Amino acid sequence: MNRIHGPWKVIVIIATILGVFLSVNHVFYLRLFGFAPLQNEYLYYLLAAFMSISFLVLPAKKTDTSIRYYDVIAFALTLVATMFLGLNSERIILEGWDWVAPVAPTIAAVVLWVLVLEILRRAGGKILFAICGIISIYPLFANIIPVYFLQGQSFDFITLANNHIMSSNSVLGVPLDTVGTLVVGFLVFGVILTHTGGGQFFFKLAQSVFGSQRGGEAKVSVAGSSFFGMLSGSAISNTVTTGQMTIPAMKKSGYDSEYAAAIEATSSTGGTIAPPIMGSAAFIMASFIGVAYLEIVVAAAIPAALYFIAVFLQVDGYAAKHDLRGIPKRELPPVLKTLSEGWIYIVSMVALILVLVFIQSEGQAPYYASALILILTTLRKSTRFNWQKLGDMIADMGKVLGEIISLIAGVGLIIGAFSATGVSFSFSRELVMMAGDNLLLLLIAGAITSFILGMGMTVSASYIFLAIVLAPALVGVGVDPIAAHLFVLYWATASYITPPVALASFTASGIANSNPLRTSIVSTKLGVVTFFVPFFIVYQPALIWSGTMMESLVSIFTALVGVFLISSALQGYLIGYGSLTKIHRAIFPIGGIAMLVPNIVINVAIVALLVIFYVITYSRKKIGNTDEESVSQRY
Repeated sequence: MNRIHGPWKVIVIIATILGVFLSVNHVFYLRLFGFAPLQNEYLYYLLAAFMSISFLVLPAKKTDTSIRYYDVIAFALTLVATMFLGLNSERIILEGWDWVAPVAPTIAAVVLWVLVLEILRRAGGKILFAICGIISIYPLFANIIPVYFLQGQSFDFITLANNHIMSSNSVLGVPLDTVGTLVVGFLVFGVILTHTGGGQFFFKLAQSVFGSQRGGEAKVSVAGSSFFGMLSGSAISNTVTTGQMTIPAMKKSGYDSEYAAAIEATSSTGGTIAPPIMGSAAFIMASFIGVAYLEIVVAAAIPAALYFIAVFLQVDGYAAKHDLRGIPKRELPPVLKTLSEGWIYIVSMVALILVLVFIQSEGQAPYYASALILILTTLRKSTRFNWQKLGDMIADMGKVLGEIISLIAGVGLIIGAFSATGVSFSFSRELVMMAGDNLLLLLIAGAITSFILGMGMTVSASYIFLAIVLAPALVGVGVDPIAAHLFVLYWATASYITPPVALASFTASGIANSNPLRTSIVSTKLGVVTFFVPFFIVYQPALIWSGTMMESLVSIFTALVGVFLISSALQGYLIGYGSLTKIHRAIFPIGGIAMLVPNIVINVAIVALLVIFYVITYSRKKIGNTDEESVSQRY
C-alpha cells in the first residue's frame, strides 16, 4: 500500500465505501434512496468501484513504486466503461446487446475486455494472464481447431467482445455474481477482524493451547495458520503474515530452516481448503452445484480437519524424534486470560455461525458479524479506531476486494469462451468416453490436470476452470457432485507446496533463508494427505456426510486411521511406540491407503492389526520394565 497515499488513498477509501454500500444495499434488499439496480447493473458498478482502484493499488511493473500515468488512464477508462454499461444495463438485456450492440457500447466492451486482462495480469501473474487471454480469444478460431472435441462454434471479434462483457456467461457470469452476492461480505469481515486484532488473538490462543507441548512452536504455527487461513483463504498472504512470527520462533526452538518454512507453507495452504472462505471457492462451488453454501462448509469440514491432523501428527513426530521441548508455561499467555481478552472475536464468530445456521442468509451473515465486532471494539480503548486506523483499514479492504474481484472477472472469460463454443460439454463427454467405466483412471487423469493447472492459477481460478471441464465428467460417471468439486479443489491446491512451482513453499523459504527446492520437498511430505483425501472423498462420500450418520462416522474413523498410518510412516514415528523401522515405514502406508477401500472386512482387519501391534508393544515394554525392576532389586 506504499503506492497509495495522499489524494489517491482518499479515492481508494471513497470507492471502497461506495462499493461496500452497494453490496449492503444489494444483499439486504434495502433499496436505499430508491436505488435497486438490476443484477448486471450491480455487477458493473461493483467493477467500477473495485476493479478501477486495483489499477492504482497494483503496479504494472514490480519496479513501479508510485502511481504512473498509465495507471491513471486505466483507472479512468475502467470507471467510464463500467459506469456507461451499468447505466445502459436494461437496454443490454432488452435489446440483446450481448450479441449485436451499437458503436458506443461495443467500444466500451472491447476496452473493458483489454482492461480485464491487464488487471488479471497484475493481480494473478503472467501465467494466469496468458491462460485466460488465449482461452478468451479461442472462440475466434474454434471451428478450425484440429482436435475434434475442442472444436466449436466460432465468432467474429466484435461479437465475441460483446458476449464477453455484456452477457451473463462470461465476465458477469456465475463466479463474479457469487462474489458480489456472497464473498464481498466475508472478505469485509476478515479485514475488520484482522485490523481489530483478531489475527493476533487467534495466534495467542494457539500459543496458549499448544505452546507448552513438545514441538510447541511448530504446533502454534499449524493452529495459528489454520485460523488465519480460514479467514483469508490465501496461501501466499497467509504465509507472509503468520510466517514472519512463526518461522523465526520455530528455528529458535530447534527446527531446521527447511522444516520450519515447510510447516508454515503447508499449514497456510490448508487455509485454502478450510471453511468458511476456502479461497472463495466454497461460495462459487455452492453456485455451480446449486446447493446452500452451508452445505459446502459442512462437507468440507472433515477433509480439512484430516489435512491439519496429518500435519500435526508429523510435526509431533519430528519433535519427539529430535527431543524438541515446548515453550515454558511461564512464557505463555494463560488460556483463560487469552479468552477473556479476545471475547470480542469469539462472540463475533459465534454470531456469524448462528446467523448462517438459523437465519440461513449467507450474504447477510458476515455483515451482521462485522457490525457486531465494530460496535464491541468501541468498548475498549486498545481496540478503538482513530481516523488513521479507520482509513488504513478501509484502504486495505479496497485492496483485498479489488484483487479478488479483478481475478474472478478475468477468470470469467474462460467460462464465457467455453460456454459460447459449447466445448465444455464435449470435453467432459470425451473424458468420460476415454476413461470408460474406470473411475480410478478418470480420477488420476483429473488429478494430474488439476495439479498442472494449479501451477499457473490461483486456487479459485483453477477450481473455476476445472468445475467447467472436469467436475461434470466425474459427476457423469456417478461421483457425488460435492465430492467431485472438492476433488478438483484439493488437487488444485497441491501445486502451492509441491515442486516445481510451490509458491507457498518458496515464499516461506525466503523468510526462513532456506533452500527453496528442499523446502518444497519437505512441504510435499508434510502435506501428502492432500493427495489421498480427495480419493477418500470420492470413494467414501459418507466422509462429507453424504449418507447415513453411521456411514459417515465409520468413514471418518477409517479416514482417521488411514491418515494416522500414512503420517506416522512419513515421519518415522508412531505415537505410543516410538521410532519406526524401515519395514514399518514400508508397511504402514499400504495399510493407510487400504483404508481408502470402502470394504468393512479390509478396514476391520487393518484396525485389528494396528491394535495387536500396540498390544504387543505394550506387553514388551511391560516385560522389559519388570526385568529392569528385578535386576535392580537383585543388586
